[in-house]
Amino acid sequence: MTKQLFNEFDSVSSKQWKQKIQFDLKGADYNNTLIWISNEDISVKPFYHADDLKELQKSLGTKATEWKICQSIYVANIEKSNLKAINAINKGANSIKFIIPSETVSIENLLKNIDLDTTSIHFELHFLSSNFIEKNAFISAEAKVYYHTDIIGNLAKTGNWFNNIKGDFSQFESIITQTKYFSINASLYQNSGATIVQELGYALAHANEYLNYLDTNLTKDVKQSIDVNFNIAVGSNYFFEIAKLRALRLLWKTVASKYKINTNCHISATPSIRNKTLYDYNTNMLRTTTECMSAILGGANTICNLPYDAIFHKDNAFGERIARNQLLVLKHESYFDKIDNPTDGAYYIESLTNQLAEKALELFKDIEKNGGFLKQLKAGTIQRKIKESATKEQQLFDKGECILLGTNKHANPDDTMKNELEIYPFVKTNQRKTLIEPIIEKRLSETLEQKRLKNEL
Repeated sequence: MTKQLFNEFDSVSSKQWKQKIQFDLKGADYNNTLIWISNEDISVKPFYHADDLKELQKSLGTKATEWKICQSIYVANIEKSNLKAINAINKGANSIKFIIPSETVSIENLLKNIDLDTTSIHFELHFLSSNFIEKNAFISAEAKVYYHTDIIGNLAKTGNWFNNIKGDFSQFESIITQTKYFSINASLYQNSGATIVQELGYALAHANEYLNYLDTNLTKDVKQSIDVNFNIAVGSNYFFEIAKLRALRLLWKTVASKYKINTNCHISATPSIRNKTLYDYNTNMLRTTTECMSAILGGANTICNLPYDAIFHKDNAFGERIARNQLLVLKHESYFDKIDNPTDGAYYIESLTNQLAEKALELFKDIEKNGGFLKQLKAGTIQRKIKESATKEQQLFDKGECILLGTNKHANPDDTMKNELEIYPFVKTNQRKTLIEPIIEKRLSETLEQKRLKNEL
């Protein structure tokens, strides 16, 4: 189509474009004026051209037309959670993620009157039990039901195994044999301040620990039938986040092919909490909208939106309805369900995808060369690297170079929040003994908000 429309015009090389831009700059330095360096040490240029790419990536095969609108539900009461899920499905959700706090939860009652042929179900378990999953064998094998099991993610987040390394891996093996499915909680890295390259590299090294174990302990038939899910947090760097999800698929294909297992992965995305704010909280809706757009365009399979008031309000119908409606508007009114691969062939996004994938692969190889993810986690190397990145980003925020509108720029001094807090919105300190230093999720604006709350009348 492009050749048919523009074949009467001579092509213009990237060198010619750059010369024209330099002429228009009237002596100003091209590099200093128009090129900026990202936190991932990527030089972002003012324009991209086919000359920048040796060849365009083959289509990643994702289908943006099929992304799922997911509702997340914490199961404190089985009957209420069941009714809440049914209501969410009736209001447009086609996927439900139940957060299960204990083994006492009856899955049969939780799924009552939910059509498992049309609704995919995800169980995020806050415990480790192969017996619990075995009890739920009544669920049809054709149903789209997934158990998210991530023992290394639990270690990274809490500093401890569920029980111990041997017992956890034994339970993990039993669960995988039953479910043919496991998850990687990569959102932990983004929410704690890791760069995109670190997030991708750590997610890959994290997954590789499981692949090494499964390669040794499972039969060939079981290994080949395993599906993998990456839980990803999406930040506000719009194009970089699109490229991040695309790069993750490329990286997974590279690693999974070495183990001769399924090279496709499921990506579950949710907006980051890193940039969410207490004051001027309605701007959180703008942030989550662009973040969900990045997730869709990047090829996420399932998207759970974050309510605008999630950091300071208990679960409530209004916040959840707004979050769900944001996704409904994107899908049905903004036509984000019409094209399968909308970013294919975009030179900027293709270039970012390649650079992020290359840098993340270098990091992954370095981790493996130095003993693997678990060894570096136990040594504190992963935690230290994330802290360094988080500190750098925090300093940019404190200096006003990393901007959160309504918080460190254009703040409303009359805005008060002290009487709005239903839950504690800051990092909680809980003194306890841990095997390793846990990776702590923290929002950028916490310190500033604590000062403002203290000064409220």
